[in-house]
Amino acid sequence: MPSIYQLKPAFQNLLRPFVRLLYKSGITANQVTLLAMFISICLGYFLYCYYLTHSISWLLLLFPLWMLVRMAFNAIDGMLAREFKQLSNLGAFYNELCDVISDTALYICLIAFGFINAKLLLLIVFVAILSEYTGVMAPLIGQERRYDGPMGKSDRAFWFSLITVIIVIFPLISTNLQLLAWICNGILSLIGLLLAFTIYNRIKNSLKTIP
Repeated sequence: MPSIYQLKPAFQNLLRPFVRLLYKSGITANQVTLLAMFISICLGYFLYCYYLTHSISWLLLLFPLWMLVRMAFNAIDGMLAREFKQLSNLGAFYNELCDVISDTALYICLIAFGFINAKLLLLIVFVAILSEYTGVMAPLIGQERRYDGPMGKSDRAFWFSLITVIIVIFPLISTNLQLLAWICNGILSLIGLLLAFTIYNRIKNSLKTIP
C-alpha cells in the first residue's frame, strides 16, 4: 500500500552528510530523539494555549514546518543508531514512545479550534496510537516491526499539516466557519478510515509472513 514512508531512503541520503557531522560532534541518537519530543510537546502546548485566546494567524504554519523538520529528526536518530553503532535497548523504547508522545501532543493542540470536532479528534489520536501499537506487536510473533500504510506516521504528518494550512488559508477565501469545519472534520474522518485500514494491513502482513 503506497505511503510517504517509502520516500524515506531518498530523504536519508540527503541527510547523510549532516548526520556524519552530528556524529563527529558527539551527538547521539537518543539525544536527537528526546529533543524532537520536547520540541513537539512545547510547540503543541504553545499552539493550544495561543489559539484558545487568539484568532487564526500565520503562526499556525509552525505546525507543518515543524512536522517537516521532525521527519528529518526521525531520520537522523535512526541513521545515527544504525550507521554509527548507537543501537540500544533504551533507544528502542525512546524511538517508539517519544514518537507517540510527540504525535499526541501535536494533534491534540488542534482541539483549541472550536470548529474541530473534539470527540472525532480524540478518536483519531487513539486510533493513531493503536496503529503504532499494532506495528510494534509484530516482533512479538517473530516478525519485523510493521510500517505499512496507507496512514503511517509520515502520512499522518502530511494530512494534519494540510489541515493546519487549510485553517490558515481559508479565512482569506471565505468567512463560512461551517464550511471550514466540514472540510477539517472531513479530512479527520478520512484519516480515521485510513488508520483503520492501516491497522488491518499491519496485522494481515504480519500474519502472512509466518511460516
